[in-house]
Amino acid sequence: MAAPVEHRIRRHRWWPSRRSFRELDARRNEGRGKCALLLIAAAFLLPQLTGAAPIKEVRRVLIFNVYSPLSSPGVAAMDQAIVAGLEKAPYQIELYHEELESALFPDEASQRDFQEWFIRRYSDRKPDVIIAVGPAPLKFLVESHEKAFPNIPIIFCGSTEEMLDELRLDSHFTGVWGTATPDKTLEVALRLQPSTRHVVVVGGVGVYDRKLESITNTSLQKYESKLDFTYLTNLDMPTLLDRLQHLPSNTIVYHTSIMQDAAGSRFIDASQSVPLVASAANAPVFVVDDVDIGKGTVGGNVLSFAAQGQAAATMVVRALNGEKPQDIPIEKSANIYMFDWRAMRRWGFKESNLPPGSVILNRQPTVWETYWRYIAGGISLIVVEALLILGLLWQRARRRRVENELAVSNDRLRLAVEAGGSVAWDWDLKSGQGRRVGDLQTIFGIPADSYSGQIEDFRGNIHPADRAMVSRAVEDARQSRKPYAAEFRVVRPDGSVRWITARGNFHHADHSDDVRMLGMAVDITERKMVEEALTSLSGRLIEAQEVERRRIAREIHDDYNQRLGMLAFDLEDLAENIGHPDAETCQRLHKLWNLVCELGADLHVLSHRLHPSTLENLGLVAGAKAFCEEFTDQQEIQIDFTNNGVPTGISEDASLCLFRILQEGLRNVKKHSGADRAEVRLEVAGDKIHLSISDRGRGFDCKVRSSQSGIGIQSMEERLRLLGGNLQIHARPMEGTRIEAWLPLTISQQAS
Repeated sequence: MAAPVEHRIRRHRWWPSRRSFRELDARRNEGRGKCALLLIAAAFLLPQLTGAAPIKEVRRVLIFNVYSPLSSPGVAAMDQAIVAGLEKAPYQIELYHEELESALFPDEASQRDFQEWFIRRYSDRKPDVIIAVGPAPLKFLVESHEKAFPNIPIIFCGSTEEMLDELRLDSHFTGVWGTATPDKTLEVALRLQPSTRHVVVVGGVGVYDRKLESITNTSLQKYESKLDFTYLTNLDMPTLLDRLQHLPSNTIVYHTSIMQDAAGSRFIDASQSVPLVASAANAPVFVVDDVDIGKGTVGGNVLSFAAQGQAAATMVVRALNGEKPQDIPIEKSANIYMFDWRAMRRWGFKESNLPPGSVILNRQPTVWETYWRYIAGGISLIVVEALLILGLLWQRARRRRVENELAVSNDRLRLAVEAGGSVAWDWDLKSGQGRRVGDLQTIFGIPADSYSGQIEDFRGNIHPADRAMVSRAVEDARQSRKPYAAEFRVVRPDGSVRWITARGNFHHADHSDDVRMLGMAVDITERKMVEEALTSLSGRLIEAQEVERRRIAREIHDDYNQRLGMLAFDLEDLAENIGHPDAETCQRLHKLWNLVCELGADLHVLSHRLHPSTLENLGLVAGAKAFCEEFTDQQEIQIDFTNNGVPTGISEDASLCLFRILQEGLRNVKKHSGADRAEVRLEVAGDKIHLSISDRGRGFDCKVRSSQSGIGIQSMEERLRLLGGNLQIHARPMEGTRIEAWLPLTISQQAS
């Protein structure tokens, strides 16, 4: 019986800092001791529980994937084949998965962080065999295996020999090379469509896309004197699809790979790019690999990712059995002729023109081939019955035609509304009668697809807290003769609440009176739930950030500052008790003492910036004023602070929110404005507290702020939104900038 395969798949969606890496390593070392005790206990108990059953040796296999199997059908096919092949190994396999995600994180810094993390992660858990799936993992292992994974066999697949560039494999590597054969695919394409005069090569701008384009260009050079070649490989996806819709006749399309277009948008090639290209092109599309077939493409002489995975798994088993990589020859995966029957039928291609042994997918018998006896009998009966009732139908044809057209029109409207989870309404404002059609069950809890009644019945469904708002919105739209729009809650008969967004228009008679209102309501309950969840998550993140800032500030102040103070005292004591030092020694000691004092002062400033003790001890006004004075001294920008009627005891959340906005605003003055003076005003306006930060510097155009604003402004807006406030930014080029924050005035319970 094949040994079971134990999956230990670890995928990381976030990347910690270097300090977090050290914390993770510390936790892992702490947990390793506990695991060792459990393993010792299991070693004594397992023979008693299993009797005479043999215990298979454990072997670790690490798979480095270029992309996640969830985002790459090709990688998924190879992974599945590898896992199936490892089941034949006479060992218990511990299978580890890691992804470099070079499509989502193509920059060198991110890839270097990935690689350093992997090296650290497996520094004391060495695998017995490593599988490199794709070109990026292979290059990573070629460059780092001698240091990070010495003497470990490395099996590769999912890459072509050309993609390795100038790197060379040593004796620790073996595997399966994929072979892209665009020339063979073009040969069979010309057999299927002999009138071909134009070949359009489609590709993207990603690293993998460019490599595959280069291979294709080299392979097809021998046809350039016979055919007209066009390379559409440097376009954004909408432009590419538009070009594909207007190709000349006698054209074929060869799709390489589009994992990133010229606009920077990223795609899953097999499941996103290929269907888009195949559906847009007005010519047959041929592809490179097997996972691209079945999505509207014809096929070709394609790479088989599953075959590469099977061959790689066989080599892994051989390596686990003790064979050295240099004794396992590198293979080249054999391509196969594979075609989609549906695409061939669409373009009128004949199976007789395909190479012998071609694999044809999705072959379907015609309806006539399957049911010709029933069809023939049914047609005969239909003809006889049609002749018998022809006279009756002739008499009622015109009336029925009109009725059918009206019914079809109503059904289309009803189906469209129901499919969208919507409700359409039509209210006669004079009679007060209205009709609702659509998904009434979901939104209003009415078990029907249409309902007629008074307008008051509809108003009764509106949540009591929202009725006044809805009435005002309707009346405003009626008075201004503009479309009506509102978001509000409705209460169903069972007491459950749904959110809807409603839009409508008033229709007027010749004498300009409102006679009818037509509109549509769409259920947005799920969207509201997501928005509430995001708001809650954002609040928790900001709260966690403040807690961490407070902890770091306390640690700097209570630990590092104290230690630096002791060091300064020791240096001063050393200078006094050293005897009769020369002038140079005294000067150096004095310089060291000054450096330690400056470092202590800098740490104090950093601690205060992370968590201002003045704000916590003396309140918002004192904390803001102290920060403005400190900013003036440090940055040489005069800050004029004024306070108008702000009471003591502002709640901690509101004080911290406004203080962080003050910090970020003044940092922006220093960074962007170029001004040497700024004004900060803190005041109470009605039931709100108002913070204003203004300067007369460079300013900017508010109309284009959305494309330039960074995370600082977004953080301000999010902090205020969580507390029910809002942010306004007024700026004009060369006329300065004014930031205004409004927040509900809340007094803490301790102050009250």
